[in-house]
Amino acid sequence: MYKPNARFRGQRSPNSPGPGEHSPASSPTTTLAEASRSSSSLAVKLPPLPSSPSLTETIGGMEKPAAGQPSPEEILASYHLPAVKPVWLNANYAKHIVKGNFLTLSAKPKTVEMGEWIAHQVVDHWRMLITFIRLVHDKEEDGSSICSPRKCPKMTAGANHSFTWLNSRLQPVEIPAYEYLSLVQRYISGKLDDGAIFPTAPEGVSYADHPAFCPPAAPSSDPPQQDWIGKRSGFPPNFLEICQTIFRQMFRVYAHLYWSHFDDMFRLDLEKAMNSCFSHFILTATTLNLLKKADVEPMQPLIDLWAALGTFPPGSKAYENANVQVGNLLVQKAGGPPPASS
Repeated sequence: MYKPNARFRGQRSPNSPGPGEHSPASSPTTTLAEASRSSSSLAVKLPPLPSSPSLTETIGGMEKPAAGQPSPEEILASYHLPAVKPVWLNANYAKHIVKGNFLTLSAKPKTVEMGEWIAHQVVDHWRMLITFIRLVHDKEEDGSSICSPRKCPKMTAGANHSFTWLNSRLQPVEIPAYEYLSLVQRYISGKLDDGAIFPTAPEGVSYADHPAFCPPAAPSSDPPQQDWIGKRSGFPPNFLEICQTIFRQMFRVYAHLYWSHFDDMFRLDLEKAMNSCFSHFILTATTLNLLKKADVEPMQPLIDLWAALGTFPPGSKAYENANVQVGNLLVQKAGGPPPASS
């Protein structure tokens, strides 16, 4: 039983179409206070970037790769980044609003059942992400929106990654990012509102045994029964697969926000907030096996950078999935790490 979801399910997302609607509905203009200003009247002016060191200086400060291993430069080139790299790959714009170890927010407490913990993380991360979705998706008084079919004709994460949606015939089709965001909200809200997937009945609550006080159960002569994550708390057999799909869709939204709307977040002074939410999201996804390494490919350079900057602590799966040498190379190309006081 996932009790906190009862509070979340008490309100329907303003962006979620009602029952029986077949096309994405236009969402109301409920956004953060900072986003109430018209996007067309504000010009994006990013602070000047530090001077980058020469390539010779950059490679000179890096550890030499082992024989037969690709160099950090070669790995970075394999990401096929644009000639002018995204500003969020500069360490000065990859900062957070808080300092500390986000891993403590992602690791499951010993006495919490795994299904309960995954359900909590899914709802918690959706609550954070929906704020950023509304900023770019909700329409202004003149009917415009930051993310529009004209500006984002496809749901992309840079030039190398385009995400599709399955139509009624289960065929993958490319659709405008605005429509994709509408469908994502409908899909995830529908899953979270489904009591058969995210039960809220109090009698279904379950706790995990603390290994220090509960000895392992004695072997039973009864025939083995099917088990799955969340079974003790009333979650369905495919619960983990559903949560993995939800996390994969949330990742695609984050990837689109970074590649297509980071300047909008910067203009609203929300880039540090989004960095904080996304790094927490990656730590949770990797810690709980909700995303595969291939799933995060569009944002791999930022993951490398954060591992090099210490956002992902050594020993975490996010750190293990990163290439720290590539991250260090990105730091050096931007002129070195940001000041310690910032």
